[in-house]
Amino acid sequence: MRRFVVGVMGPGEGAEPSAEKAAHRLGRLIAEQGWVLLTGGRDAGVMRAANAGAKEVPGSLTVGLLPDAHAAPSPDVDILIPTGLGNARNNLNVLASDVIVAVGRGGPGTVSEIALALKARKPVILLGADPLSIEFFQRLSAGRLPALETPEAVIAEIRKLHAAWPLP
Repeated sequence: MRRFVVGVMGPGEGAEPSAEKAAHRLGRLIAEQGWVLLTGGRDAGVMRAANAGAKEVPGSLTVGLLPDAHAAPSPDVDILIPTGLGNARNNLNVLASDVIVAVGRGGPGTVSEIALALKARKPVILLGADPLSIEFFQRLSAGRLPALETPEAVIAEIRKLHAAWPLP
């Protein structure tokens, strides 16, 4: 049976400490639900923090989709896939996830993942986004994109989605 996959996206280098803290807590909460955590796999920022949080839970499963074989991987990734696709791997991050959580103030990579998720009609949740980003993505999503402030609120929202899983 296929397991539910939660993709956590966000800035790598330059991630704000508050985003890293939220990602760490979110990773742990995802693992506590028994869900698979998928990230961009690198040893930086939100990716590193989410994976570290998940690995605090015995039996957790983390998957990382690296841009290439030269990217430094997070030590907390169980299944590491060097895609060789560079930034195009953002599409794989989205398509391999059942729901996407974008943490903090993302850069171009995170913005592309949110846009690809909306285009693929994947559920997206913003965690700790700034007001301008919220307004922009709410407009793109016709208001169907929740913007939440805590990892616990994100998990509550994902649990609603999981209840209807498999998602269309």
